[in-house]
Amino acid sequence: MLSVSQIARQCGLSRTAILYYESCGLLKPALRSAADYRFYGQKEVQRLEQIRLYRSVGLSIRDIRMVLSAPETNAASVLKRRLREVDEEIAELRQHQQAILRLLKSKKILKGTKDMTKEKWVSIMKAAGFNEADMKRWHREFERSAPQDHQEFLQYLHIPEAEINSIREWSRKPE
Repeated sequence: MLSVSQIARQCGLSRTAILYYESCGLLKPALRSAADYRFYGQKEVQRLEQIRLYRSVGLSIRDIRMVLSAPETNAASVLKRRLREVDEEIAELRQHQQAILRLLKSKKILKGTKDMTKEKWVSIMKAAGFNEADMKRWHREFERSAPQDHQEFLQYLHIPEAEINSIREWSRKPE
């Protein structure tokens, strides 16, 4: 039997995550001691691995609960829906990327905005609905598809060279 900390460590999660999944009704301890300590067995480890897998592909807690309650009937439909959502997110990001690349290639746009800064650009991206994760995906795709343009764009934003190097370094790593 494993304690909360032990199962968390074994599964690569935080203790808080284990307790959160329990509070959501996704995970229950196999037993509780007389002192009310939680203990988990192999069955709970396997369930936690399933939860981690489903979370890694972006399923919500509600969707995970549905899948785990009736995997034979719900898993395929929930995963197909999530795949459609991911396809839509990718298409939207590609549209953003193409629009930005068109802007970058337009000399008029660049000449007319010499005072563009990282801060202004981030505020524009946020106003367009991008969150931090979206912006990181955008940088990764920009670096993957047009590394030299990505470098020039970051320089255009007057970002210090050390920060540019850092952004490009993590942009090259897989998510």
